[in-house]
Formats: sequence, C-alpha cells, structure tokens
Amino acid sequence: MLKMKNIFPLLFLFITFNLYSQNKQVLYGFAELPQTLLLNPGAETNYKFHAGVPLFSGFSFDFGSTGVVVSDLFKVDSRPINDKVSEVLNKLSIRDHIKFNSQIEILNGGFRYDDKNYFSFGFYQEIDVISYFPKDVITLLTEGNAAYLNKSFDLSQILYKVDFLGVLHFGVTRKINEKLTLGARFKIYSSALNMETSNNTGTFTTINGNNNIYTHVLDNANVNLKTSGLVENNEVVDAPGKYLGNTFLGANLGLGLDFGLTYHISDQLEFTSSIIDFGFVKHKKNIKNSFVNGSYVFDGIEFTYDAANPRNYWNELDKDFKEKVPSGANQNAYISWRPTKLNTSLKYSFGERRSKYCYDNTYKDFYRNAIGVQLYSVFRPLSPQLALTGFFEKSFTEKFHAKVTYTIDDYSFYNIGAGISTQIGKVNLYGMVDNIAQFNDIASANGISLQLGINIIFN
Repeated sequence: MLKMKNIFPLLFLFITFNLYSQNKQVLYGFAELPQTLLLNPGAETNYKFHAGVPLFSGFSFDFGSTGVVVSDLFKVDSRPINDKVSEVLNKLSIRDHIKFNSQIEILNGGFRYDDKNYFSFGFYQEIDVISYFPKDVITLLTEGNAAYLNKSFDLSQILYKVDFLGVLHFGVTRKINEKLTLGARFKIYSSALNMETSNNTGTFTTINGNNNIYTHVLDNANVNLKTSGLVENNEVVDAPGKYLGNTFLGANLGLGLDFGLTYHISDQLEFTSSIIDFGFVKHKKNIKNSFVNGSYVFDGIEFTYDAANPRNYWNELDKDFKEKVPSGANQNAYISWRPTKLNTSLKYSFGERRSKYCYDNTYKDFYRNAIGVQLYSVFRPLSPQLALTGFFEKSFTEKFHAKVTYTIDDYSFYNIGAGISTQIGKVNLYGMVDNIAQFNDIASANGISLQLGINIIFN
C-alpha cells in the first residue's frame, strides 16, 4: 500500500529544493524558429523544411516559487535552521506554490507540402510539477500540535500535481491569405508518472480533553492521493528506464489539441494567439490511489501494566482508526487534465525595410525592429496564472536576430530575458535565458529559465 508517509517526503522534497510555468516568452513568435510552432501552430514559416538535431533541437528548463527561495532556508548565518523554517512558514500563504517544468525534444521535423501548407511533427518528453504549500500540514509535521491548541489544521491545503510524460505530435500550418495564417496540432500523450491530489477536505484540531489532557479531532476528512506509474505489483518503480520507456505509447494514453493564428492587421501591425495543450490523459494501469474518508476523535492512550498480558497499544489504535475511518487504497482509473495555456500578442514592426529570400523563390519584406506585448495564461488547480510581457526584437541581418523581454508575473516584477538566433549555412543555433537580473544570486531568485537548441533549416 502507498501510504501518506510515502507521499509527504516527496512533497517536502519539492518544497525544500524550491522547484515556473512553461511561459516561454522569449521564444514565442521569435525569429521564425521551428520551435515557435509548438507555442503557436499558426506561426508563419518561410522555409522548405527543417530537421532538429535529435536530443539537441530543443531543451528548456524552468523553475520558480512564490513565498520562499532557497536562501531563506540555507543562507549561511548564525540562525538555527528551525528558526528559519518557522520564519518561512509564518510568511507563507495558501496561494504560495512551487513549479518546475522541463522539456527535451527527441525528434522535431517539418516540411512544406505546397505554397499554403506546412506540416510539422515530433516527439518530446516533459516533466511538469506544481505544488501549493500546505502550510498547516507542514507546521503540524515540523512543530507538532502542542503549541496550537484549538487551531484547526486545514487538510484542503494538500494540493499538488506531478507529471512525467511523452508527447507525440503532428501539426499543420495553413496560409489562408496574405493576412491570415491558421494552424492546429494533434497530440498523443503517454504518461510515465502522474501524482496528484485536489479537492481535499477536513481539519485536524487539538483541544483540552475531559478524559485526558488533550482530545484530538479529525473532522470530515476526505483526502485522496492519486498515482499512476509509480507503483507496480505493490512495489515502487525505481528504475529510470521503466519511466523513460513508458513515455512512448505506454499504457496510460491521452489526446490533446493546439490551435493558433497569425493575423496581419497592417504591414507593420501583427496579432497572434494560441491555445496549447487542450487535452487529457486516461490513467488505467499501475494505479495506486490512497484515501482517508471520515471523522475520528482520540482522547489518548490509557496505559496499564500487566506483565502476564502485555498490550500492543499502537496496533489497537491503528485497528480502531481503520474501523471508524474508511481508509486504504484502490486501483480505480482516473482522468488527468493537461495544464492548458493561452498566448496572445500584438507586435509593431518598424525601422529599415528589407527583403529576404523565401521558400518559393520570392522575396518577403521585413523590418529591422519590432516592439510588442504578450499576455500568457496557464490553467492551474487553484486558479489561472498570468504573465504580461513587453518585448523588443532586432534583426541585425537576415540570419541574426535578438530579442529582449520584460515580464511581470507571480514571481517577479523585473524579470528581464534575452534571446538570440543565428543561422550559419543550413545550421540554426538559438539560446534564451530569463531573469537575468538575478543571475548573480540564483539562490535568492524566485525563478529562472533556459532554452537552447540546434536545427537544420532549408530555405
């Protein structure tokens, strides 16, 4: 059985090491890179076909937190670690959270079918984690309940989701006319690991007792911890190869769709929008769901001494709890929804007007500079999370581009990012970083991200 004691160390691990959403504001709409099609399948392309270098065409790593950073707990000073933990707990709110996302492209390619249609396809692996800080639960585990008489510890704060999956995808981008380009992408999700819980209820309260010093009250507890892929034959899977193998058309599959568009309001004003990861995964194999559902009142243990008939008090307590509070595990299948993401941008191009060679032996006009704004949203278990980005793009040559961004989100009000893309012959190289202002003290940063890759592009 996968017990709660197996889950809490994992939660605490994420909290301690401070594991940001998949907002790739530097990459979005930048330099007609093939990877922008994964953020907007309706992005414009001006090449015949592309091929990503396997395992090197796209890598991204994002992490961040609100309410606490690594230096809050591990900064070298004279304070005891217990004081630091207490200080962090005091300033946390139930909306504070940690997030982690990483993607690596195993395969990425695309080709032009005709003047109007461009097809793209690929396979990538993704790890996505979000955990809201269960402040009450952490306080109870770290400080106990002696100093918190009459305080109701809220079990609904236990809220997290962990996903490790592979995504096989195929997309089409269609140029409707000179102003409008539309796109869509079909995805098959293959989950290797899912751990999640939400919509929990219940409280734990300690009060002065009548029959003993204290009375402990578990009231209306309804806690469900779902897992898929973590346990097989009642044993925790600890072989990395097992997880990696299940990311490609494993037993727990799902479907998803992306939609996007690019619309030229004028020669210089461009509007884009996209919906990414509108989909789900059906988990039906290697399931282990743990649950507790009920209420329980405990007045303590009245110890008696009988050498001839010793009692196992803890077994008696465990038996009494299980009789009065239904708990255990099941293998019920369940559906997990993907974190759907929305992007919208408005870009104004200006400066020197030049022409560049296109796939159809014609020339397309472009401007050296552009400024714009992008709005991003991702649907999360507690509430949607937003980010607003202003950006400036500069094309130094037809083959060398740069972009600078300034983002306001849950993690920072001064998140500065930068990216470059260059093409040497047929080889395209790109790299992007975020939160540059905090590079000198990463331990005190609420978030940082990195994207880089290599493509082969034929114009």
